Amino acid sequence: MNSEDQSLELKIDAIKRELLKLGPLQPGSLSQQYNVCGKPGCRCKADPPQKHGPYYQISYTRRGKSSSRFVTRAAVPLVKQQLLNYERLRELVDRWIELSTKLCTNQVAELKCARKKPASGASD
Repeated sequence: MNSEDQSLELKIDAIKRELLKLGPLQPGSLSQQYNVCGKPGCRCKADPPQKHGPYYQISYTRRGKSSSRFVTRAAVPLVKQQLLNYERLRELVDRWIELSTKLCTNQVAELKCARKKPASGASD
């Protein structure tokens, strides 16, 4: 294994260690909503209106199925961290794929070179 391949392996190992440090994660995005109710004379109907909320909702698509659910105000910091963990996972996996692709390309090239070299000690 040449020094470039060793360097790639070390970088991949570092990514694997970072992956192990990630906590709970989830895909999606967090949105904030304000609503108007149907009660006459409510503050949400005033001029200017004072809408109800904020209400938080997480939405995501997984395996072709869209989902959403409301999140309590108290859970918002936790959900934000879980979303950040998921984004970090995607970044690390993408980097791992880039490095691994380069490593695989190098390994295939080394095999080609090894086949073209004459066997050592061969006599004519």
